[in-house]
Amino acid sequence: MRIRDLLGLSLEAQTHHRLRTILTLGGIAIGVTAVVVLTSLGTAAKAYVVDQFAGLGTNLVIVLPGKVETSGFPTFGGSTRDLTIEDCESLLKRAPAVRRVAPLAMGTAPIVWGGRNRDVRVIGTTAEFKEIRALRVRLGQFLPLGDPRSGGQVAVIGVNVQREVFAGANPVGQPVRIAQNRFRVIGVLEPQGANLGINLDEAVLIPVATGLRLFDQTGLFRIFTQANSPEDVPVVIRQVTRVLKDRHDGLEDFTLITQAAMLKTFQAVIDALTVALAGIAAISLAVAGIGIMNVMLVSVSERSSEVGLLKALGARRRQILSVFLSDAVLISSAGALIGVVLGVVVVGIGAAALAPVEALRGKR
Repeated sequence: MRIRDLLGLSLEAQTHHRLRTILTLGGIAIGVTAVVVLTSLGTAAKAYVVDQFAGLGTNLVIVLPGKVETSGFPTFGGSTRDLTIEDCESLLKRAPAVRRVAPLAMGTAPIVWGGRNRDVRVIGTTAEFKEIRALRVRLGQFLPLGDPRSGGQVAVIGVNVQREVFAGANPVGQPVRIAQNRFRVIGVLEPQGANLGINLDEAVLIPVATGLRLFDQTGLFRIFTQANSPEDVPVVIRQVTRVLKDRHDGLEDFTLITQAAMLKTFQAVIDALTVALAGIAAISLAVAGIGIMNVMLVSVSERSSEVGLLKALGARRRQILSVFLSDAVLISSAGALIGVVLGVVVVGIGAAALAPVEALRGKR
């Protein structure tokens, strides 16, 4: 029996039972759509994570206070000694593989100008932070070079702070108050967006020494170090460990994390989540497959006269089975095609709906 004849018999059989065929196609299509949508979500989540880590900078080794025994994510514990500005200076002098070092102090405080105020994230750092994070300045300039231990009363603000506090006006040169201390705005950053929980668009950057004094802190929140190339990252880890242990009386009371380690952990979690979601969606396909089996069983009993006629005409068992097999293949293929199309449409609609949000975030 030719394939064209098999398809003709299958189409005729499905046409005679339109409602049953439509319901079966719907079950398969829903299952395939669920698989396409959920796996797309997993892929999008992975791309988002990669983009977030790319926004941190390149070839980074981040030093955290406190030693923890973990991989990927640090679980913070007690630290025996603070990270200090002097630690940063030692890393620059005694770790040749380290290209740049940027200390970070962090706190939250209100910024006030012209009767307007809002709470902002205040980040104390140095001029090197701009190069490490590949930041761009929209107006004015970034934090000036100089001795990190003698910070001035200057500030660089994010675009959201400019819009909400200064109503979009040029703030460069304007005096502001941050935590009741007087500062002068010297620059506005280009839109950066949120990155691993820190949104520089809604932050204020000030010299690190000023930040430590402002929040009465004795130690740094983080130290960002940058290697010259990805190949130098292991060397930087060894040199940073050696220098800081020498300064901390031989104690390794700090934690080093790299972008690669964090990204690997994130991707492992997302991969596992994607597989789990796809497995859940596959249950719909299994249910639809059982539905096809039931349809075929019913179809055999309903088409007994047709089977008898085929036998009378000399059809073999294999040929009769191929008739019902073609029915199953036709239904499942058509359902899968519909499901793929629906899945692509749903993903496209979701991407189109999120595009204005991303564009608005980019403008900010």
